[in-house]
Amino acid sequence: MLVVMKRTLVKTLSATVIGTVLVLGSAHAASAGCYADYKAKQDNPLKLHYGVAELSGDCSAKAAKAELAPRVASEGWTLLTVLSVFGDEGLQERKESAGRYFLRY
Repeated sequence: MLVVMKRTLVKTLSATVIGTVLVLGSAHAASAGCYADYKAKQDNPLKLHYGVAELSGDCSAKAAKAELAPRVASEGWTLLTVLSVFGDEGLQERKESAGRYFLRY
């Protein structure tokens, strides 16, 4: 009987530990940032800019285009292209290049 109780306890603890790890892993993944770097333009006179923006929706190029186009349009810019979608690890290396358009939209 003692052996059966130990096995049950081990199974319960194992399931609890595995569940906790999965929940914590999901929470970490959810807290990871998602960003896109993009190019936009204005006409008359022609102006171009490179920027980096944080995404709140799906972390994909397609979703980034849908999310960024209205943001940049609010200040008269037209989104030309989303260059890439990346996480926190790529943020600082793009900061200088984006200048005043770093996390502006």
